[in-house]
Amino acid sequence: YQGVNLILLISMPAVGIGLLVGFLISLFQAVTQIQEQTLTFVPKVVSVLLMIAFTSPWIISMIVDFTTTLWSTIPNMVR
Repeated sequence: YQGVNLILLISMPAVGIGLLVGFLISLFQAVTQIQEQTLTFVPKVVSVLLMIAFTSPWIISMIVDFTTTLWSTIPNMVR
């Protein structure tokens, strides 16, 4: 249960920025009637990669904390 919550929490910034950038580009395409497929793909990939790079220290600390907690509770599960 905690692992699923952690994955959802960690993935939210990248998915959210991808959604926001995709919406803004779709809105721009609808207004200007430019229907170029690469116009949506490249900015979304760049923005998601930048978000992952920006939030990577937080992501790593969350994963390390979860792993430490998981390993420390293993002896309690054996009893």
